[in-house]
Amino acid sequence: MELSNHDPLVTSMSEELDRLPPPSPSCCIYRVPKRLRRVSEKAYTPQVVSIGPLHHGKEALKAMEELKYRYLKDFLERTDVTLEYCIRRIRDKEAVLRSCYAETIKFTSDEFVRIILVDAAFIIEILMRFRYKKLRVPTDRIFNKPRMLEDVWPDMRMLENQLPFFILVDLFDQERNRVDTETTSIIDLSHHFFKNLMYLKDTEDALPQIRPPHEVEHFVDFVRKLYPLPPPSVLEVPQARGQSKTLAISSMRSSSFVVDVQQAQGPLETLLTLTPSMTQLYRAGVKFEDGVLEIPKITISDQSEVTLTNLLVYEQSLCQKVENYINDYVVILNILVKTPEDVELLVKNGIVENKLGDSSKGCTMIKNLADGVVMDSEEFYFATLCDDLTKYYKMFRHRGMEYLIKHFFNSPWTTKEIIAAVILLVLTLIQTVCSVISATQKQ
Repeated sequence: MELSNHDPLVTSMSEELDRLPPPSPSCCIYRVPKRLRRVSEKAYTPQVVSIGPLHHGKEALKAMEELKYRYLKDFLERTDVTLEYCIRRIRDKEAVLRSCYAETIKFTSDEFVRIILVDAAFIIEILMRFRYKKLRVPTDRIFNKPRMLEDVWPDMRMLENQLPFFILVDLFDQERNRVDTETTSIIDLSHHFFKNLMYLKDTEDALPQIRPPHEVEHFVDFVRKLYPLPPPSVLEVPQARGQSKTLAISSMRSSSFVVDVQQAQGPLETLLTLTPSMTQLYRAGVKFEDGVLEIPKITISDQSEVTLTNLLVYEQSLCQKVENYINDYVVILNILVKTPEDVELLVKNGIVENKLGDSSKGCTMIKNLADGVVMDSEEFYFATLCDDLTKYYKMFRHRGMEYLIKHFFNSPWTTKEIIAAVILLVLTLIQTVCSVISATQKQ
């Protein structure tokens, strides 16, 4: 039976549909889906401090609230601004702030403004005190005994635990935050903070992508912009008469990437399975020097999991505007790193810095970090690279070299390289002779 327009259900549902807000182009902060949380809930859930409304009020995080209020008081006194001024600045942007979150924020206007102000002042004070030691007070629990910075700053890199970056910019007055004769910006403070705590090098080249007119959505986006990935290099095609140029792998610039995937979907599944590992490629003749195949340098550490998993989630979010470069970098590293021996090889050649100290731990981290990552079979960034590597490895002389090194020579290339080359030359000659005989017999 069809409901009439006077049916209470029709009226009620129509009103609900009319109240639905339009999709917000500002949306950039949302909760991590369960399929990605299953490996490590801890990598996505703040352990010490809540930033923003999504985790505010949780019992395990309440202990930090008093300290955040002390930081707010210090912020107001240091910058000589009034509480009324700060509240007014946030109220003016409340609608935009709320639209940055993918779910409806249930807090009232006063509660929401209070959360944003306290947390924004807390972040600004952390950045300032990290940059300028003279601003730290003897009773500072973040930077002095008991030192809590190592517990707090991982929470600042979690996607669910973010403030929109623009509100930090709005509340940060360069003149009021002058230290001695030095002025700074919230971008420079953030860059100094993450660069040093994440042991990053050569990140200055990324700064133009972070400064205006470019927009930064939050700290996760900020960290991602510090790691622009290079376009995949085109491997040289084997030349005529069976000759091929040596492939080479070079580390491009210091990064803190350490990533992987445990499943492939669609037509690329076979390609991912067949692509040789780093050790296999090395034995087959790939050289780790300036050349054709390039990958960024990576650092494996206890902090890698939080950083990379949240970057991956950000790329996969429905409300973001970035391409899946990190996601696909996860995939290619998982393909190339299959055993602890692969990690050892990369460390030896300066491609990986392993702060865990153990190759088995490094390999385990790489194999477990990105369980649940989704691969687009039509837009996989390194599809051509995988195909070219596989073709290179399947060439007779390269597989022959890999077999000899694996089964007969376990030490670095010395005189054994010459012996192996001679054996390969003999094998190649035998193959050539057999091909000639076969062709002759067919005539």
